[in-house]
Amino acid sequence: MSEYYYNNYDQSPYTGAQNTGNETGGMHTPSSEKPRKRRTSGRAARIAKRAGAITLSAVLFGGVAAGTFQGVNYLTGYTAQTETEETASTDAGTTGAGTTGAADSSISSGEVLQASSSSTAGEMSVADVAEYVMPSIVSITNRSVQEVQNYFSMFGYYGGMPQEQETESVGSGIIIGQNDTELLIATNNHVVEDADSLSVSFIDNQVYEANLKGTDAANDLAVIAVPLADISADTMSQIKAATLGDSDTLRVGEQVVAIGNALGYGQSVTTGIVSATNRTLTTTAANGSGAESTSTYIQTDAAINPGNSGGALVNMKGEVIGINSAKLASTEVEGMGYAIPISRASSIISTLMNESTLTKVAETERGSIGITATTVPASVTEAYGIPSGVYVSEVPAGSSAEAAGLRRGDVITAFDGRAVTDVSQLQELLQYYHAGQTVSVTVQSITDNAYAEKTITLTLTGSSAGSSASAQA
Repeated sequence: MSEYYYNNYDQSPYTGAQNTGNETGGMHTPSSEKPRKRRTSGRAARIAKRAGAITLSAVLFGGVAAGTFQGVNYLTGYTAQTETEETASTDAGTTGAGTTGAADSSISSGEVLQASSSSTAGEMSVADVAEYVMPSIVSITNRSVQEVQNYFSMFGYYGGMPQEQETESVGSGIIIGQNDTELLIATNNHVVEDADSLSVSFIDNQVYEANLKGTDAANDLAVIAVPLADISADTMSQIKAATLGDSDTLRVGEQVVAIGNALGYGQSVTTGIVSATNRTLTTTAANGSGAESTSTYIQTDAAINPGNSGGALVNMKGEVIGINSAKLASTEVEGMGYAIPISRASSIISTLMNESTLTKVAETERGSIGITATTVPASVTEAYGIPSGVYVSEVPAGSSAEAAGLRRGDVITAFDGRAVTDVSQLQELLQYYHAGQTVSVTVQSITDNAYAEKTITLTLTGSSAGSSASAQA
């Protein structure tokens, strides 16, 4: 028979009769009575027989139960080995999920990155987001030569001619992919505007020269390119293309992280929330033309400082949902930064990254259309219906522009397939074209008392300079 033990202290085996130390076999033997003759063939025999029967029944019951249990297991296919294998398989599956779910983020630029596996919910901590996104962010340095007024020229004294001075500004950019020969980086137009040279610093602090790929001043977007042949293998192994998210699904109050080259000190990270979506702002062009544009932005209280422009605003999955662009600066205002929604920017960036790369031409070799032109103000467009663009004030007789069909009163809206909205933008584009080069120009020309679009082809002449009010182009 089976034996049972108490758990918390030592006890003799319990066999159906309590053992108190003065009872044996259930027989009481007082010492004051005379011993009686023990009968061996009567009651004792019956007890022994009964005990044997009980023991045999227990043995038979145990055997039958065990056999039945094993039979059921056999029919259902269950064995101890099966349980062990299933447990091992389950454990292996759990471990495997953790292993196979870990996306390899160290892939080459231009490929689509997978969501990070650092969180089963798909979201990460701020530190994880920073570590994940930093290889996709670059610092951009814009060097240019500009005319500055000296002390004497401010007051009209003799010899107070404006002087040329080299200036330097900084911004940020986002690696968005690559083509066969170039690494492509998205940024703001005002970060690269008027640049004589552009340089890019990657996460390993290596600096490379960059060229302009395309710009969209109206949306303050640009794409620049770094030749792949110039980038070392070590740098390529440490950088990657950013993962683009969906800014249309943003919710007010959602946590975001801003990454960029704040104040030119190098990459830094700030965090906050989405304060508002689809915030409408009217901005003025940074080139001094006075041109204004109205667009929608993501508003955030994450600190966005000078140098952050062109950097990334990312969600907690490490996806870029905005391009940091502006902040409201005032002693009365705190925590009002703005980013261009990636859902609006992505199609524009796709167009810009497929344009031909522009490399600046030496000043003595630059081409010119050979006309006098001015910017069409927004007020004139609204009042008189003149298209927005570059108004042609004068076309010299016998010039290549006249031969191509350009006339006084025409409005240039695109140059070599690139949209232009003001004279300074057109002049900047001309810095990338040689004299004698043939280009296409899109104009709005009056026909039957109405403006109609046409495209002409002309050959550029030698460059010339003019005033900002009525400039040479």
